[in-house]
Amino acid sequence: MVPALPCHPGALTSLLSINTETRILPATHQPQRETQMAIQVVNGAMLACTMGAAPSSLVVLPTNRTMAGGMPAATIMDFAPMVNIMPFGMCMSIANPTVASATAAALGVLTPMPCIPATVAPWVPGAPTVLLGSMPALDNNCKCMCAYAGVISVTVPGQVTVMVP
Repeated sequence: MVPALPCHPGALTSLLSINTETRILPATHQPQRETQMAIQVVNGAMLACTMGAAPSSLVVLPTNRTMAGGMPAATIMDFAPMVNIMPFGMCMSIANPTVASATAAALGVLTPMPCIPATVAPWVPGAPTVLLGSMPALDNNCKCMCAYAGVISVTVPGQVTVMVP
């Protein structure tokens, strides 16, 4: 069925966007979501912080003696600042005391300062079905919170051959 012509001159453009046929598929015909398995994170993985200015890398010590893709595999307990999680360049979080004091000294102009990660809790959620040295494995969907309001995430897991459910 063809819609009637518009009554006012500016409505011609809206006429072109009218959908003349709408089909709703039954629930059985809806596209299925594919679930992808997560990737195991290893030593050298690239990390990003929402409050950092540069990427960083994850350092995994070979204490679990588990390798994935030729590198030591990470667990959720690999969150120690300056041991496992290296600085992200400059920190832009006003919750960071050094940034707050530098910003106050600059009369309120946000002044980034060098990043010193302040992670105090393990990565979440981890892969509870895969245990490495009695700790859940770290996958590429995990996040780690910095005490200065940054959220650290994995951008490149470091290898692509080992998946975790």
